[in-house]
Amino acid sequence: MVRSSDVLLILVAILFPPAAAAIVTGCSCDLLINILLTILGYIPGHIHAFWLIYKKMQAEERYGNGGFVYVGNGQYQPLYQNNGPAQAPYYGATVGEGEKKF
Repeated sequence: MVRSSDVLLILVAILFPPAAAAIVTGCSCDLLINILLTILGYIPGHIHAFWLIYKKMQAEERYGNGGFVYVGNGQYQPLYQNNGPAQAPYYGATVGEGEKKF
């Protein structure tokens, strides 16, 4: 789903692709790549900025708004992982029936 912030980001990418890359990725290697692509040709800079925006939109759909962190190369990881209910720590002091001794 396209949000109004994504539309604004696309408009920024049309005007100046490195600014959109900086907004999406922060100060990262992808920003440097986008600056170099924009210097070499304006269209490759656009393509790279649109790709970064697309990857961000995918992460928003997968992890929710703000539930992810950018790790580089267009990859995102969730901030929190839902592994089910938390298990009580086992200190080895007592072992109930059916539990293994380590």
